[in-house]
Amino acid sequence: MQFKLGLIINPLAGLGGSVALKGSDGAETAQQALALGAEPRANQRAKTALTQLLPHQQNIELFTVNGEMGERTAKELGFNTQVIYQTQSTVTRPEDTETAAQMMQQLGVDLILFAGGDGTARNICHAVGDSCPVLGIPAGCKIHSGVYAITPKAAGRVVELLVTGELVSIGEADVMDIDEAAFREGTVRAKRFGEMQVPTELRYVQAVKNGGKESDELVLADIAAYVVAEMEEDETYIMGSGSTVAAVMEEMGLDNTLLGVDVVRDQALIAQDQTAQQLLSLADDKTKLVITLIGGQGHIFGRGNQQLSPNLIKKIGKDNIILIATKSKLKALNGRPLIADTGDEQLDESLAGFIKVITGFNDHVMYAIGHQE
Repeated sequence: MQFKLGLIINPLAGLGGSVALKGSDGAETAQQALALGAEPRANQRAKTALTQLLPHQQNIELFTVNGEMGERTAKELGFNTQVIYQTQSTVTRPEDTETAAQMMQQLGVDLILFAGGDGTARNICHAVGDSCPVLGIPAGCKIHSGVYAITPKAAGRVVELLVTGELVSIGEADVMDIDEAAFREGTVRAKRFGEMQVPTELRYVQAVKNGGKESDELVLADIAAYVVAEMEEDETYIMGSGSTVAAVMEEMGLDNTLLGVDVVRDQALIAQDQTAQQLLSLADDKTKLVITLIGGQGHIFGRGNQQLSPNLIKKIGKDNIILIATKSKLKALNGRPLIADTGDEQLDESLAGFIKVITGFNDHVMYAIGHQE
């Protein structure tokens, strides 16, 4: 299974630092830095990060921008590279970064890896917000944002953990930037411009047999509280089977069909123990589906929830699937991918890839769904 990695390099990032310009925002400042003898370093820093992924090249499909914005470095290292956006001039612009990021998000990449500074992070945030995970390779003069790894090598190692199926939490991080003009006058004026989803350090829930029930109950309570807090008004939620989903129903104070499928709107039960046809008639493209792992092999579809038909899953769409599980349950899979066995091979293939799994209150990990040949 291929990990879909988006790569964006801002080749102008960091140019102003070595020549004391305290930043490189704007084409004029970048040209001034080059005239003063600044040497571009963003591609070299991106190369350092990507080098950590060389042992896993066969498992990575890399999407990028032409030339210095990613293509050259990716191909030099031998990655399976697809250029999805062409810049229109030799001097790259913020618009290039934003358009490329939007295209990557639309293609469903598992992570956007970008090299730059706070200005680049602002561009990425403006383009995709918190709609997909991102990670910054520090290459700029200003690194105030929390979306960057501490070093280029660290960035590569985090991506390696994702590619190899480790349980990497996904959390929110602030995008910050300072006023460069004020900074050049000796004033640091930082401003928050938004937040993005970023892979963070590993956090595991210890899997224990004796005495573990109470811990699992606390984790389930956290998951349930978060799912309920995130529920939107006037939206329909199809609640799958299993004890993890039952915890969400309990959080709302609703009766639950443990081995069936119920339907909720505005935290009220509107239908209980529904058939496949009944669910299909209730759903639309704004309906969300809350499911967990069913069975010891990591099935999310095809074991104990056959009411969730292929037609229903297609109608709802992968983006509206809310997958919940404890980390101990995921860890018990020993790195095996989740299984979608819907009975529709094309649908199973379209579901393959990495999906966000809610594992606690505002705590997520990325985990793979495998396509079974």
